[in-house]
Amino acid sequence: MHPSAYVTGKEKKLNAASYGYTGSMSDAEYDHLISLQLGGDPNDYRNLWVEPADPGHKNGGGVNNKKDPVETKLHTAVCAGRVTLAQAQQAIVTDWTTALTALGLS
Repeated sequence: MHPSAYVTGKEKKLNAASYGYTGSMSDAEYDHLISLQLGGDPNDYRNLWVEPADPGHKNGGGVNNKKDPVETKLHTAVCAGRVTLAQAQQAIVTDWTTALTALGLS
């Protein structure tokens, strides 16, 4: 069961303010830095962040998350034994936009 939007909405605003995010909340996603499918903690505040809209995203267009397919590709690579779980987690924490290239998976 997921927490209500009432709870996560407050958390999202506080999280965004904690590191100076000032973009549109409706275009950002309150997401896990290390996805659950890569062993990320679902409730640890250190694993939650306000993920801004992707570059080139039209303002007011809602959440547009290109990070999700990267997470799935990393999960698949871990399950296939192509990379370790620790390598996948480190790559996505370092920079999700370069994670696949850094691990030779792109």
